[in-house]
Amino acid sequence: MPMLELNDVNSYYGNIQALKGITLSVDQGEIVCLIGSNGAGKSTTLKTISGLVHPRTGTVTLEGKVISGMPAHEVAGLGVAQSPEGRRIFPRMTVLENLEMGAFTRPAPDPADLDRVFELFPRLKERINQKAGTMSGGEQQMLAMGRALMARPKVLLLDEPSMGLAPMLVDVIFGIIRDINAQGTTVLLVEQNALQALSIANRGYVIQTGKLVLADDAKSLLKNDMVRKAYLGEE
Repeated sequence: MPMLELNDVNSYYGNIQALKGITLSVDQGEIVCLIGSNGAGKSTTLKTISGLVHPRTGTVTLEGKVISGMPAHEVAGLGVAQSPEGRRIFPRMTVLENLEMGAFTRPAPDPADLDRVFELFPRLKERINQKAGTMSGGEQQMLAMGRALMARPKVLLLDEPSMGLAPMLVDVIFGIIRDINAQGTTVLLVEQNALQALSIANRGYVIQTGKLVLADDAKSLLKNDMVRKAYLGEE
């Protein structure tokens, strides 16, 4: 049984259909990436999983349990954590306060979870009492990911983690995603940087105007002519 599964999901914003029959799965321990151009439906897919958008038809299941239609805080409580596009950290709160917010589904933050986050992101430990809004873009991205990990997720949803970062920092962030996965967290990664995403993923899906048009293992997608032309900038 897949850890996470979407079955024929159709999601709308008002009368506009954003997702058209999306069917995908993520097995336990995998990194699966969803690639596509801006506005293709990548973020809507994550929002539909996390309960921020409710599908009009179709189902989302976590470990076989239907979670579509549940409020977002209940989905989070079951083990789905999202690091959103644009980071969405709390700028006036300190690094520590932001991280503690990530553990809201539990009675109190566990020091062991904080230790794990600081091991993955030593920079955050150095800036533990700094106001989050004064940090660099890369540090804020680390904080958004660390905050999501504080929920001890079964599935970590990452929305455009490389957006706006310098190439050197992109390598660092993707290395950390690999480490998070190696520690046992299943990852669904939405990313416009197709090359980076496919280089760390087990499998990938390509989405265009709300429809999945390709699904394959990551190595095959890297060699696929359509993917190379559309997303890797090759002729």
